[in-house]
Amino acid sequence: MTNQRPSPADGSRAPKPQHTAILTIGAIGVVFGDIGTSPLYAFREALAQAAGGGITQAEIFGVLSLALWALILVVTVKYVSFLMRADNHGEGGVLSLMALARRATGGRWAFVTLLGAMGAALFYGDAILTPALSVLSAVEGLKSVPAVAPLLSHNMIIAMAIALLVVLFLIQSSGTAAVAGWFGPICVVWFLAIGTVGLFNMLAAPQILSALNPMYGIEFLLTHGKVGLLVMGAVFLTVTGAEALTADMGHFGRFPIQLGWYLLVFPSLTLNYFGQGAFALLQLEAAAAQGLNLQPADWFFLMTPEWFRLTMVGLATAATIIASQAVITGAFSLTQQAVLLGLLPRMTLRQTSASHSGQIYLPAINWLLALGVLILILSFQTSSKMAAAYGIAVTGTMVVTTMLAFLVVWKLWQWSLVKAVAIILPLLALDMFFFGANILRVAEGGWVPLVVGLLIAGLIGIWARGRAFLAAQASRETVKTSDLVTNLAKTPIPTARGTAVFLTADPELAPPALLHNLKHNQVLHQNNILLTVRTSTEPHVASNKRLIVECLDERFSRATLHYGYMESPDVPTDLHRDGQVPIPAHGISFFVSRNSLAPSAEVGLPLWQAVIYSFLHRNAADPTAFFQIPPDRVVELGSRVRV
Repeated sequence: MTNQRPSPADGSRAPKPQHTAILTIGAIGVVFGDIGTSPLYAFREALAQAAGGGITQAEIFGVLSLALWALILVVTVKYVSFLMRADNHGEGGVLSLMALARRATGGRWAFVTLLGAMGAALFYGDAILTPALSVLSAVEGLKSVPAVAPLLSHNMIIAMAIALLVVLFLIQSSGTAAVAGWFGPICVVWFLAIGTVGLFNMLAAPQILSALNPMYGIEFLLTHGKVGLLVMGAVFLTVTGAEALTADMGHFGRFPIQLGWYLLVFPSLTLNYFGQGAFALLQLEAAAAQGLNLQPADWFFLMTPEWFRLTMVGLATAATIIASQAVITGAFSLTQQAVLLGLLPRMTLRQTSASHSGQIYLPAINWLLALGVLILILSFQTSSKMAAAYGIAVTGTMVVTTMLAFLVVWKLWQWSLVKAVAIILPLLALDMFFFGANILRVAEGGWVPLVVGLLIAGLIGIWARGRAFLAAQASRETVKTSDLVTNLAKTPIPTARGTAVFLTADPELAPPALLHNLKHNQVLHQNNILLTVRTSTEPHVASNKRLIVECLDERFSRATLHYGYMESPDVPTDLHRDGQVPIPAHGISFFVSRNSLAPSAEVGLPLWQAVIYSFLHRNAADPTAFFQIPPDRVVELGSRVRV
């Protein structure tokens, strides 16, 4: 995932054709990596769920029809045609929708933040499942190569998949800018290959085209009861990765993503699924001629000609690694947004590219994902067993996205309630149907993303409650900024040369670090700036709106720096960028309040939550490092606080 930001990002202006082509190829390599590798396992798993005593023709047509219409309704209609319009200044994704909904509701509805937190939490479940499932399913394709299969054991396949993924996580710290340029071309070749193989198989059994009739899918559901719902849970695997279409809009723009979908990705996927269905149909006829039942098989690789199969395994492995890279980088980006929006504690963040600010690396997230991926592979052992766990996280995120979209179109776009319900309700019903179908597979492994999501959501909730408690306690124990400035103007106090910048979350209240400095050092600097860093509900803030300075008196000023939730704060640079805050001859010092927390059963949070919050607070990244403040200019003052 390149995370670079070309212009224009929102697709509203018409870029040059050459520029559009470059963006479209880049989008094919990043946006469609996850959904583009679904043919490796989606049709296989759905048809396997349908097969009882053997696969029948009705099951082949029914499952294929459901898969095709899932692509049409969920991806083409819902995401490409509708949700991609609900962008936040070109940015998409669940947290961008949350920011839009916050703006639309004036930040008064806590339910909006809860939905955003749930969507973000479920994404992490998807982020550990995608690399594990996709890479393992690609490596398993070696079992279909006659020349290689006898040399491979199950443990060797597991070891190969783990080795590939370990290398992938190891290289994250050095960034992927050097190889990201190959992602698009490789994925273009991948889509052309799977589409061509599918086409040749489809021509061998053209009657499979009738599966486009939705009645095959409807009849299958009506006649298969609970099995039909289980199949729908597996059919949903065809559309996993659809969230990336909106999440990556800011990197490529709406039009290049839509162009890539309509011109290459959707036709290639459709042809491949038709090809798998046609191949299964021919195998059914061959089995029936021998008086045998047709059993589930790895249709994707088996329909590939033997002379090309090893190459297809190589392409599949490359495509799944690229898809995994996109999800990992997406987790980094989502975490950065969550931190800036106050949903998670600050984390150590490193820029891995001097030219692209979006190229970031978060060590804690990287190694937690790596650990989760390795545990999944070692626990489930095969991609088929792992597939049962995949759909719940994605369907849950889609439900959250649709609910947030409803608030956006109703409150922000000012649609009438009737019109908003008429458009959103069918989409939400479709999401809920898929979610319900996947819930049936909880016992088979679907509990994994639910547990991960609940853990992350719990941490978000505890972090939010802890911050709210500390803020309320600080407001009770401090004084108003205006009162303090007035009193200090009347009180003689020793003066230190230079400028002091006091970081504070609430500009209306005197910063605790300032009060500690007055109490213990009994000194006041020549110039004092009370600085608040705000995160906007917009992804980016224009440079001329970044800094607002208000003079309180001859010694005190109040400054506010505004950042978008997609930006990395650089406080020293932005504080002096336009000359509103000059760099003094005697230097500048940044004063930060750094409290030590003591969990207590008598005040604040329940004890178990206080212990967790204290741990998160203690291990959060240094705020001065997060704001890129030089450490030799920082003075930390604080006290012990019970929570």
